[in-house]
Amino acid sequence: MSDQKRKGIYLLPNLLTTAGLFSGFFAVVSSMNGRFEAAAVAIFVAMIFDGLDGRVARMTNTQSDFGAEYDSMADMVSFGMAPALVAYNWGLTELGKLGWLAAFIYVAGAALRLARFNTQVGIADKRFFQGLASPAAAAVVSGLVWVGVEYDAVGTDYGLIVAAVTGLAGLLMVSNFKYNSFKEVNWHGKVPFVGLLLVLLIFVVVATEPALVLFLVFALYALAGPINTFRTVEKVTLDDVVGDHEEDADFNADKKKNNESVDIKKE
Repeated sequence: MSDQKRKGIYLLPNLLTTAGLFSGFFAVVSSMNGRFEAAAVAIFVAMIFDGLDGRVARMTNTQSDFGAEYDSMADMVSFGMAPALVAYNWGLTELGKLGWLAAFIYVAGAALRLARFNTQVGIADKRFFQGLASPAAAAVVSGLVWVGVEYDAVGTDYGLIVAAVTGLAGLLMVSNFKYNSFKEVNWHGKVPFVGLLLVLLIFVVVATEPALVLFLVFALYALAGPINTFRTVEKVTLDDVVGDHEEDADFNADKKKNNESVDIKKE
């Protein structure tokens, strides 16, 4: 009886993950129906749910392996497939092979980024992300679409720009550029009263032009990775840009097993 009670999944965090998954799916369907503004907004909504599910799981002590895997699957839909299809339906359809190739580069980059992140949990420096995080990349691509719709731009007229931004976002996800994760920020600490006023000011600025402000913020964040890397490295090598700059968990585990087997043979 006690074993049966242990079976099951935690409802609240997985419900939030499902909401994020639904938002990504809604973005795809909306773009297929030509509702590109709703599609872009839905991806930003998915980002909110993605930020909440992990925090709620930690606050309520409901973390689980199932939840972690489910979250990765949902992220692949919301921040991998959805932005690529939204960008393709809005501005890449008339580019032929170049259009779907740019969209595929983004999808492949998101898949590789999520896989690398999952294998580096517990061994990577928590202060930085290795490569552009998939939600931030999704914000850049969907933000571009949102800005275009807000200013009545025809996406196919700017197909090359859309392809360049989409493909570049995919490449940044699999790069070794260092991005601040902001996980070291103490959200529970006290701040001056002026800090609260600045937060209110930020909300006001975002509310005036949400599409443009959000796109510029995430575009600058995407550019900050290469700038941060080149600024902190004396001599930039290929490993600083792309490649196996940091060993993942599977590699470390296999390396440890191989070393142990070699030691046993020596004995």
